[in-house]
Amino acid sequence: QVQLVESGGGLVQAGGSLRLSCAASGRTFSSYAMGWFRQAPGKAREFVAAIAGGGNTYYEDSVKGRFTISRDNAKNTVYLQMNSLKPEDTAVYYCAATLGFRLVKVRERDYDYWGQGTQVTVSS
Repeated sequence: QVQLVESGGGLVQAGGSLRLSCAASGRTFSSYAMGWFRQAPGKAREFVAAIAGGGNTYYEDSVKGRFTISRDNAKNTVYLQMNSLKPEDTAVYYCAATLGFRLVKVRERDYDYWGQGTQVTVSS
């Protein structure tokens, strides 16, 4: 069982930055593929970014060049650095985990564990 706890959300003006963190329990964090998803009000949850256990990354098109996913296996933590934020980035952001060293996972159904979410609000 893996428990995930997100932090770092908040209110920021358009053009600003935030860094989300997701701390994971367990002793085999480096074997897990990690992902960030988001859900805006009235919309379905959508993929944002993912990183495999081995470090390969993948991004949704609208965040490429603005968001960076990274991981610190010594701290059992994955990060999402979000720059040049836009009002349309406003959503609850969720961290997710599943076993996967080489491949990134981009579908919700690929993930076994989810955090509780952290709110990101970008004002115009």
